[in-house]
Amino acid sequence: MLVRVVGKGNRERAVPLPAELLLRLREFWLTHRNADWLFPGRDGDKPFDATSFGAAFRKARDRASLGQDVTPHTLRHSYATQLLESGVSAGTLQILMGHASYRSTQVYTHLTEAGREDLRSKCDHLFGDLFGEGTKQ
Repeated sequence: MLVRVVGKGNRERAVPLPAELLLRLREFWLTHRNADWLFPGRDGDKPFDATSFGAAFRKARDRASLGQDVTPHTLRHSYATQLLESGVSAGTLQILMGHASYRSTQVYTHLTEAGREDLRSKCDHLFGDLFGEGTKQ
């Protein structure tokens, strides 16, 4: 249940494959049945290239009315942020993202608004208990 990803600098890593996504990828594979590539290029002898991916991404983004500031890197950033908020450690995230340096992973350690609210709630509870007052509204 892992997907092999070859990224920038020809770095290879394995990322978890959720069961639901596996089902959808199997359905997609039935559309081309390429023995070598899950996402084959036009002729099937090479993988889908970055230029074609960019064009497909922009088309999907525009159809979803997401705005031009949404990029493939935005998806990567969102994935990393969600993993951190779900309790995945920064060290594990570093491996999943293929970062050689922990400093590269630190960019993902900011908090989303949901994360901030959760942190506020935990701090309120912690300090309320510390001073024997419980949480105050």
